[in-house]
Amino acid sequence: MNTQALTVLERARRDAEGRPLLINLYCCQGGSAAGYAAAGFAVVGVDIEPQPRYPYPFIQAGALEFLAAFAGWILEHAALTDASPPCQAYSRAWKIQQRQHPELIGPTRELLAATGRPYVIENVEEAAAELRSPVTLCGAMFGMTTYRHRLLEAGGWQITPPPHPAHTAPLTKMGRPRRPGEFAHYVGNFSGVQEARDDMRMPWASRDGLREAVPPAYTEYIGRQFLAARVKEAAA
Repeated sequence: MNTQALTVLERARRDAEGRPLLINLYCCQGGSAAGYAAAGFAVVGVDIEPQPRYPYPFIQAGALEFLAAFAGWILEHAALTDASPPCQAYSRAWKIQQRQHPELIGPTRELLAATGRPYVIENVEEAAAELRSPVTLCGAMFGMTTYRHRLLEAGGWQITPPPHPAHTAPLTKMGRPRRPGEFAHYVGNFSGVQEARDDMRMPWASRDGLREAVPPAYTEYIGRQFLAARVKEAAA
């Protein structure tokens, strides 16, 4: 893994052409990556599963193993690392079904902190107790027709969320098409895949990718905030 991964990393660093480099852990099909790219980052994705739909340079590897192997490289070359550990261990639905999944937020944070670089950890609302001073982002903040709350913990810097609009639109019942005036619920075997692609600005994604994704609007917002803070810090 190390030689192949290093080749991808070095190529991405050369191709960045002055853009800051972001490592996108647990990347899935690249929703968060697309937002960071729009904000101005060069992105490299890491996931334990093959991700043929991922639209940026990709390394197939376990996130924890990757962090342990490349902490020094990240310290030297990466501006920011983003991680979205699998949410199943924290999700109410999976707990109701009594399925066991590894809790990866803590181990991921420990290894991210060891790199010495700023990071973002994202997860679902049910993981709030595992996250440190998280902020909430919501689709309504960005003109979307889904709420999709996600919590984000910033390490080594601070995220300031935009105002959170009141949830006045009813949420579509799970599994049913969205009716006029409702907000969609892109979970499970939801209907309206093309609608979800349009709403989340992920035209390349499958249903599986959409229901797992962090909407690109979220990470474009925090990516721009991070870069603005870095410029301000450099000017101080």
